[in-house]
Amino acid sequence: QVQLVESGGGLVQAGGSLRLSCAASGRIFSTFVMAWFRQAPGKEREFVAAISWSGGTTSYGNSVKGRFTISADNAKNTVYLQMNSLQPEDTAVYYCAARLLFVTATIHDRTYYNYWGQGTQVTVSS
Repeated sequence: QVQLVESGGGLVQAGGSLRLSCAASGRIFSTFVMAWFRQAPGKEREFVAAISWSGGTTSYGNSVKGRFTISADNAKNTVYLQMNSLQPEDTAVYYCAARLLFVTATIHDRTYYNYWGQGTQVTVSS
């Protein structure tokens, strides 16, 4: 079993930055993939970014490319999401997720992720 705990959410003005953290515990394999999804009110959960636990492979959703950066610190069992140039449309609950293997074709599909955190709220004011 794997447990994921997110932190770092909050309120920020448009153009500002936030860094989210996801602390992982339990049976974490070297092939694990860690990802961030987000869900705004009334919308479906959206893929944001993913990273292989080794850190060698990343993937980003189109809406965040060039603004968000995902990284992993294996020594701390923690994954980060650095969010820059935040806009009101980035407002959502951000969820950390994990799956066993990095498969490019399905990396954005939430149904392939086995473990989820409880989420952290990010609110961007205009």
